[in-house]
Amino acid sequence: METPHKQLVLVTGPSGAGRGTAINALEDLGYEAIDNLPLSMIGRLLDGPPLDRPLALGLDVRNRDFSAVALLEVLEEAIGLHGLDAELLYLDCSEDVLQRRYSETRRRHPLSPSEDPAIGITREHDILASVRTRADILINTSELSPHDLRDELGRLFGGEEGARLSVLVQSFSYKRGLPRGADMVFDTRFLRNPHWDISLRSGDGRERPVQAYVEADARFESFFDRVSDLARELLPAYRDEGKTHFTIAFGCTGGRHRSVTLAERLAKALAEEGWQVSIRHRELERAAHGVKPTAKQPIEERKT
Repeated sequence: METPHKQLVLVTGPSGAGRGTAINALEDLGYEAIDNLPLSMIGRLLDGPPLDRPLALGLDVRNRDFSAVALLEVLEEAIGLHGLDAELLYLDCSEDVLQRRYSETRRRHPLSPSEDPAIGITREHDILASVRTRADILINTSELSPHDLRDELGRLFGGEEGARLSVLVQSFSYKRGLPRGADMVFDTRFLRNPHWDISLRSGDGRERPVQAYVEADARFESFFDRVSDLARELLPAYRDEGKTHFTIAFGCTGGRHRSVTLAERLAKALAEEGWQVSIRHRELERAAHGVKPTAKQPIEERKT
């Protein structure tokens, strides 16, 4: 059976989303935990003696030399140059919840120390947009207490006892490449496309009119039933084999209508059946944060 322990876990996300809680939880789970280590020193750390236990590093905008590009370079070097089994854990949180947390604690945001915390929160989300897109594991802490977050990390990283499979359902555009770490990929480009209905073109698959248009395709229900039946059959098997997270991805031409509709519907169905489900719409997130398209990248198998 596979172990959920990774040799290296990089923990990041917006300030106030729970990085400190996560670092402490991973330390309790047996990781050597270091918070706010300068990015320039990580290579030196990894060049040292072999790790005798897994390592968790907390990284955010307060790091002296922090940048999204540098963080992603550290991750790729850890995997490619040092040959480590590494993952990027991103703790997300909605801006309104972060604003409330800052208001309750009366803390200053590191990116707007003399301004409204809301300004810093927005700046930080923009800076971290590409990091969030690259994340192997994404946990939204908006509705989680510190205790809930610890429980979730225990299920993901704590070994066989209490381990639980976390499912990520994702939409994407084939024009921008397959998503990293996807375990199952489904092509939805055979379904009728709302792009050609001028009244629906500017919408997306989270909206009911767009969903209704896609679902009206005579092939939709049969396709969805087969995909959901396959997921129901395979997810328990992967969980029993020790896998702690599993990604199901739906792709279409633009990553806006058909793939989003399928991702939304499957995520809802699995959540209603008791699975721990998170959802990500890659192209919608990139558009919201103004991230420019990147070249296609080959799919990479997540090592879990």
